[in-house]
Amino acid sequence: MPIRPRTTVIAVTALAPISWGTTYAVTTEFLPPDRPLFTALARALPAGLLLLALTRVLPRGAWWAKAAVLGALNIGAFFPLLFVAAYRLPGGMAAVVGSAGPLFVVGLSALLLGRRPAPRTLLTGLMAACGVSLVVLKGAGALDLVGVLAALASTAAMAAGTVLTKRWGRPDGVGPLALTGWQLTAGGLFIAPVALLAEGAPPALDVRAAGGYLYLALANTAVAYWLWFRGIGRLPATQAAFLGPLSPLTAAVTGWAALGQTLTPVQLAGMALAFGATVAGQSGGGRGPFTGRNRRRPGSHGPSRPEMLTHRRPVSVK
Repeated sequence: MPIRPRTTVIAVTALAPISWGTTYAVTTEFLPPDRPLFTALARALPAGLLLLALTRVLPRGAWWAKAAVLGALNIGAFFPLLFVAAYRLPGGMAAVVGSAGPLFVVGLSALLLGRRPAPRTLLTGLMAACGVSLVVLKGAGALDLVGVLAALASTAAMAAGTVLTKRWGRPDGVGPLALTGWQLTAGGLFIAPVALLAEGAPPALDVRAAGGYLYLALANTAVAYWLWFRGIGRLPATQAAFLGPLSPLTAAVTGWAALGQTLTPVQLAGMALAFGATVAGQSGGGRGPFTGRNRRRPGSHGPSRPEMLTHRRPVSVK
């Protein structure tokens, strides 16, 4: 098994959750407050239309329906549910629920792809969730039922979307950039009417906010999701899934380095545990030879999408 190509793909794919981990700082420091649905729309639709313009490839046949389903699950449902959870739950509870994404994926993969989970995979998933909990969860408070249900639903939507992405692969001759554009555009079109009905007209933007939205649409969404979907097609699921903790870890480090937030010894221990789960998830995850050209593996299953920490509440404040 060639080591260097697999390591390179893992490192490149990891840039996606690392980028998503910066969303909290950008949102709180640059964007107008209390516009979560507009923010979701501004992230998805411009990025999707840009990728469509670059690739100039549209779905054909059954892929119109498949692209709509994947876009609704991975973007259209996930983004709004994520923000509902982040606004209604205390502290980093939404991130804690999201860190269970690999376990959701393992269960759906067994159901849809016939892959029986290994005990080591389940244990690593629990270790990752525990580590993220130590990093982001603080204080006590009553949990909002709607927020909890939204967090669970968003995690389930992400898991289902990525498992189906792995199951369906890509049409012949279509690259991950085009597939990403399809999903972002479809997801943005699902979000648009909801955002207009719930929040009304878009807010007025100054230069600072425009720059924040530009970063979210380009680097944080168009590029990051392209890298993520590319990784789903090239990595075994157990390797890609456990890159997820890099998102909350990045958010915590960004809060400490850029926003002056404090990291306690407990949080540092949680970071070490979550990072250990990420490293452990990269070993023993694949069966059979690695090939960067494989777009579809009949027996493989998709990773979770670890963006649950990208919310507006402080995640690493003492």
